[in-house]
Amino acid sequence: MKRSIKDLINRILWDKKENKADYSFYYLDRIENMEKEIKGADIIRTEGNFIVIQRDGEEAEIPMHRVRFVKKGERLIWRRV
Repeated sequence: MKRSIKDLINRILWDKKENKADYSFYYLDRIENMEKEIKGADIIRTEGNFIVIQRDGEEAEIPMHRVRFVKKGERLIWRRV
């Protein structure tokens, strides 16, 4: 069974062997109708089905179902099917 995006994010956030700064998440921004990047270092927690990020002192929520793919460095490690 394929790992869910929520499981992947939680592993990255809580597994001491992982460094969240190594990851990039790419999601569809419906307002600008384009893919945008979330740096793993910007993720502070998950709440329900949202990724909570912090940039420039502001918190924002990104729906997990908008995440299209995840990279560790340059390597693709997860893609929505």
